[in-house]
Amino acid sequence: MQYQHGFGNHFESEARPGALPLGQNSPQKVPLGLFAEQFNGSAFTAPRNRNFKSWLYKIRPSVIQGKFEEVGHATWISDSKRGKVIHTPQALRFHPYPAANSKKIDFMDSLFTYAINGSYETNTGCAIHLYAFNQSMINRYAYNADAEMMIIPESGEIIVHTELGALELSPLLIGVIPRGMKFKVELKSANARGYVCENFGSPFQLPELGPIGANGLAHPRDFEIPVAAFETLAGDFELLTRYQGSIWRASIKHSPLDTVAWHGTLAPYRYDLRKFNTINTVSYDHPDPSIFTVLTSASAVPGTANIDFAIFPPRWMVAENTFRPPYYHRNVMNEFMGLITGAYDAKEEGFKPAGASIHNCFTGHGPDADGFIKASSGELKPQKYENTMAFMWESHYPFAATEQALKKPNLLEENYFECWQKLPVQFK
Repeated sequence: MQYQHGFGNHFESEARPGALPLGQNSPQKVPLGLFAEQFNGSAFTAPRNRNFKSWLYKIRPSVIQGKFEEVGHATWISDSKRGKVIHTPQALRFHPYPAANSKKIDFMDSLFTYAINGSYETNTGCAIHLYAFNQSMINRYAYNADAEMMIIPESGEIIVHTELGALELSPLLIGVIPRGMKFKVELKSANARGYVCENFGSPFQLPELGPIGANGLAHPRDFEIPVAAFETLAGDFELLTRYQGSIWRASIKHSPLDTVAWHGTLAPYRYDLRKFNTINTVSYDHPDPSIFTVLTSASAVPGTANIDFAIFPPRWMVAENTFRPPYYHRNVMNEFMGLITGAYDAKEEGFKPAGASIHNCFTGHGPDADGFIKASSGELKPQKYENTMAFMWESHYPFAATEQALKKPNLLEENYFECWQKLPVQFK
């Protein structure tokens, strides 16, 4: 598949020559008999650098569909009103989420919620889910009216077909689908598993770099935007929407992925985590994890994120006379961590791919006892962490764990707190 490169740019693409109008966005007669439709991800009057919209030139406009009816979802929860959640200061860790078994299930039906904060009603916070499925979305399409969706595969290969084109995703290749954009998920391997963040707040953007300068962290040119592609399918399909925390269904007689051309600043994208330019110390001490931020969603409080997306990739550790793993800390922010591959240096044994942990505000956390002892006694020489990729969604709002995640058999690690209890008292 082909992609355009950049982040925050104005893009354009056409799957048929001459489909894009020249000049006027919505001419009296759109080329090739298409319909012009504007897709807005921000208020009309938002500042130019935060005004996200695209013009879509479609075979049929989005008004052609059946009546919605609420159908619900057994395990996809987006707020405490529609599912039981538990607020706890206890540090939580979960074993790997089980892969899909022989029962056929697609991406939408497989979503299982772990944690919630904020609210789609107030456009704050997020909800975090895991998926595990073994079937493509057949005769069904979807969009999320509540949230932008970040997809992080842990295993398996998928293609997310959207109104503006397709994104191929696999472990270490993440994707983001704008709020309100229609899509379907095709499975390209026997099964797939991974993480999803519903971002109810402002769209993810690149963080400011400050003293780091122009070339650190994630570079805009490494983000990939799909080129136009369209379907002309007709038949009996269903269109699912996530709206106000529930699932609604409408019948539709054609594929809604029928955009022949488009241009604008609002589009799905993917990013290869291996291209992240990691910044680290070469002297002493341990920089704050903000240096690992890939994308950020701003809150109303300057400098405080609605959600930060950070990664802990392969990297060289070069420092003198210092403790290298993450230091013990208590934080006003709240952390949800996942692991895509390998081991995490602060917890090499208990934290596994497709697992998760939650550390809410001011609950102490850091390396387990074995990690502390190993790091405190190891030789201080240049060392490369290889074959690893952990990530963190860090938020200003505390995470509430869902009752279903806490009570699902063999998922919650009941005695996670014990990993710190044998830390030695060395004071003399």
